[in-house]
Amino acid sequence: MGSTGNGIGSFGVSSGHTGATSIEELLKMPTPQDSTIVEYIWIDGTMENCRSKARTVCKQVTSVDQLSKWNFDGSSTGQAPGEDSEVILVPRSIYRDPFRGGQHLLCMCECEDPHGNPLPSNTRANAAKIFSDPKVDGEVPWYGIEQEYALLDAKTNWPLGWPEQGFPGPQGPYYCAVGANKISGREICDAHFKACLYAGLQISGTNGEVMPSQWEYQIGPCEGISSGDQMWISRYLLERICEMAGVVVSLDPKPIPGDWNGSGAHVNYSTESMRADGGLAVIKKAIGKLEAKHEEHIKAYGEGNERRLTGAHETASIDAFSWGVANRGASVRVGREVEREGKGYFEDRRPASNMDPYVVTSLIAKTTLL
Repeated sequence: MGSTGNGIGSFGVSSGHTGATSIEELLKMPTPQDSTIVEYIWIDGTMENCRSKARTVCKQVTSVDQLSKWNFDGSSTGQAPGEDSEVILVPRSIYRDPFRGGQHLLCMCECEDPHGNPLPSNTRANAAKIFSDPKVDGEVPWYGIEQEYALLDAKTNWPLGWPEQGFPGPQGPYYCAVGANKISGREICDAHFKACLYAGLQISGTNGEVMPSQWEYQIGPCEGISSGDQMWISRYLLERICEMAGVVVSLDPKPIPGDWNGSGAHVNYSTESMRADGGLAVIKKAIGKLEAKHEEHIKAYGEGNERRLTGAHETASIDAFSWGVANRGASVRVGREVEREGKGYFEDRRPASNMDPYVVTSLIAKTTLL
């Protein structure tokens, strides 16, 4: 390509420019105050993974109602055939973007066909119907979800910090541990914690888990549909942070076979009646309803969960429902404090780490309230 003759090179930049000179500097450059970058996020055809793409909105955005629908090629995400591939993105909730900062946003979306019908992968639509039912809405359901995950070396697909194709010492020293010989990936856990707080998620804590290179964070308490929205955004943030670190995050319910703990997504749940005086009786009645629907719930609680719910490693058997006070080997646990005060919440310990929070939270509400 020849010279333009006006001092501008082939890339349209003057040889004497004083702009950014590296990717890092470009990423830190401010954007115009009347431009907001919005990352549209959705669940793809696997119903376990997020996809996203960004667009410029020429204004500052303060409400999700200010965002228009968008679209994407569903034939490339397992959500539409190639001959009719357009899928519509419907904005549902917005959060601050910790990667771009400023006024930029993350947006959780639903997927619809061009006629306005929810796609099979759009489990949020059905959950929203359940949570809008007056019997459910009137009970103000709260959720706190404990998301466990494992960190894997991107090259070996083996847990971070483990001997290559070997094993560390038996479980025991790793839960909530400190020390280089016990913990791997703390910087990822901490970066994710801060990113969730910046985004405005109701993240309540984190901890190292029983298996080395396994971590947990908790989202909640959240009310109704917000629980699913915030869980999916938190997973998106975790994936992005691991992408930056060159590490793979696994939500497999049993990432390593053998004498190692699996990964769950325990759901802590309460209603207004459970939180009121005398709520323990309401809790016990709800647990009875869960027992009656045990098989239905297990089918909805995540793929591969049978490898985790074996009756060992702090789990109940997948084939039998049980509950108890302070019993971490039960399907449902009631806390000592709840028993003592006669009100509060219970913990459904059956959901797998890869469960769909829209499906699980709405099914618990449907079973216990409808």
